[in-house]
Amino acid sequence: MSAAFQTELDALADGGHGEPRRVLGPHPAADGDGYRIRALHPKAESMEVRTAPDGSWQPMRQVHPGGIFEFAASGPDQQVPDAYVLRARGSDGHTWEYEDPYRFPLQITEFDLYLHGEGTHFRTYLRMGAHPMTLEGVDGVHFAVWAPNAVRVSVVGDFNQWDGRVHPMQRRADSGLWEIFLPGMRPGTVYKYELKGPGEFLGLKADPYAFAAEMRPQTASVVWDHSRYDWNDRDWMKERRTRKWHLEPVSVYEVHLSSWRRLAKEGDRWLSYRELADTLVPHVKELGFSHIELLPITEHPFDGSWGYQTIGYYAATSRFGTPDDLKFFIDVCHREGIGVILDWVPAHFPKDGHGLAYFDGTHLYEHSDPRQGEHRDWGTLIFNYGRNEVRTFLLSSAMYWADVFHIDGLRVDAVASMLYLDYSRNDGQWIPNRFGGRENLEAVEFLKTFNQVVHADYPGFLTFAEESTAWPQVSGPVHAGGLGFDLKWNMGWMNDTLEYFQRDPIHRRYHHNEITFSLVYAFSENFILPFSHDEVVHGKKAILAKMPGDAWQQFANARLLYAYMYAHPGKKLLFMGNELGVWDEWDSEEGLPWHLLDHEPHAKLRELLLRLNRLHASLGCLHLKDFSWEGFEWIDLYDADQSVLSFVRKGTDPDDCLVCIFNMTPAVRDDFRVGVPRSGAYREILNTDDVDLGGSGIVNPGVLESEPVRWNERKDSLGLRLPPLAAIYLRPKSAST
Repeated sequence: MSAAFQTELDALADGGHGEPRRVLGPHPAADGDGYRIRALHPKAESMEVRTAPDGSWQPMRQVHPGGIFEFAASGPDQQVPDAYVLRARGSDGHTWEYEDPYRFPLQITEFDLYLHGEGTHFRTYLRMGAHPMTLEGVDGVHFAVWAPNAVRVSVVGDFNQWDGRVHPMQRRADSGLWEIFLPGMRPGTVYKYELKGPGEFLGLKADPYAFAAEMRPQTASVVWDHSRYDWNDRDWMKERRTRKWHLEPVSVYEVHLSSWRRLAKEGDRWLSYRELADTLVPHVKELGFSHIELLPITEHPFDGSWGYQTIGYYAATSRFGTPDDLKFFIDVCHREGIGVILDWVPAHFPKDGHGLAYFDGTHLYEHSDPRQGEHRDWGTLIFNYGRNEVRTFLLSSAMYWADVFHIDGLRVDAVASMLYLDYSRNDGQWIPNRFGGRENLEAVEFLKTFNQVVHADYPGFLTFAEESTAWPQVSGPVHAGGLGFDLKWNMGWMNDTLEYFQRDPIHRRYHHNEITFSLVYAFSENFILPFSHDEVVHGKKAILAKMPGDAWQQFANARLLYAYMYAHPGKKLLFMGNELGVWDEWDSEEGLPWHLLDHEPHAKLRELLLRLNRLHASLGCLHLKDFSWEGFEWIDLYDADQSVLSFVRKGTDPDDCLVCIFNMTPAVRDDFRVGVPRSGAYREILNTDDVDLGGSGIVNPGVLESEPVRWNERKDSLGLRLPPLAAIYLRPKSAST
């Protein structure tokens, strides 16, 4: 035995060999005389091999005290067998038979290696992670992971007593990829990777590409077979490809699954994915929302992060069931005509030891310099978007949720933190780009590529940007210099609107610009108007509690707020609980107070939102031209003294219009006059002061005929009663509803 080969045996036995297939498995004899089979099992006292199904067991010679054994077959007629079985015996006399992992062919192709290194393997999840498969008639699981700076990587679990010496993976040249096929392994197996890295680093990591994970506080990955679920949403998926969402009514119900509803009689537990399919889906359908948006359900270790500190970018959290259970939930949504949006967090990740941080003993997924690689405010790390393999990891994650789970869109969290190198940093705490600017050029390119890739493969797929700055063309097409998102959250509208509505009505006249300013920029982007979870936590109060006045005025203000939102150009998003009129801030550890619906004011607020969604869906003027001045026209934006706002929403048909009037004070205007876009008869199709909605009953019943009285620079006008703290929608009688 040569000294070089002895060194390899020593490294293999010591758990420091990166290419075990050079030693282990079947090999032709160096002199051409027969073949050798070598096997490693540190806890075996002896080993045998059977090279034919009907053959006898042949003893193997121990060639290293670390548990390396060899069988030698000599003679020119001795060919390397196509298959064989190993049998090991432990010191306690126990024996076990197994297929040799190192006899099976490698699965990652040279083309895979090239695309992964280039950063263009947009479905790298098909190769990476743990995949049940059958090779040469043998069932098992193929594992692959990226760890370019590791000296050795092993798959560990109960199946090998978490001993990293037993199943070392094969390094694939200079690609940084490692792989192994473990015969006999089944879905449901719990595993991690043990990585020996530079210096003294020895890490035990969850699989970055794991398709399932243990329930926290356990942190291991779980083998999952995605091929077992049979979808029943073919019609939805086919139709989605033809949808033009910018022309359609998009109203999103934002949900945190573990606090939407809890079962007090069962230890206050949260609902499973399948239970949510039976309860949440009918609730959303009845209210008339077009989509459900799920706060991140990618696996995360800390409940209090609400899912925004993700560990498993490919694993649906085990809190609510299995990946198939989540598929069932989405399947039911689609069969009921509801799209599903997933909050996705490619901006940062937590520092937990089993996750991506310092993955192979180096700063692999994150920047090494904290001025680039750390969000100190959040205690998280920032992805290195300039690294090809990191971009591939994230882009493949996006495609995975679309491919495997039929997700209808992704809402990208914290986009502003990705775009700016100085985000939440003082001077000296950030590094300028190569041009000396503050823009994160690599992140910009990543976001553009993300939008191009998902839209190319999935027509009708929606992407949302939670972005709070004046970055231009967030929802503009990439070919025109934009980032390519379908919709941008209108954070400015949300902040100004809530600031205005929290003011005592007697003071609103002095802040009229807060409620009109949004129309200055309303059509600069494709906006969605959010009242999101962020606005009902951390001392900001629940929506209803923000409203001034006594209880009656608070409900009236809330009704006025929602009617204003649905009339304003832009798609809509409401956080769960807004339909109930909750008084307390959202608590992620408690279920919503559903008992409130037993009380009339709360039930009627829910009824209002139901009506608003129906009107939003049925009236083209409320959604067809959300992103164009052609769909909006001021009637009077200057009536600050009375704190009254009025405008027209317009569709494609001249008859398809809606006159929207908002009285922001509790004063009743008995002889209010408003200019109208055309002469004729009008009907009041919504009045938030209607008794049926919890109001005082000051309405305008029957048909309202316009008069040739010039008002608001229009030749025709209507006289009507304007109710207190209320909104009214007027529709031409000739228009179809």
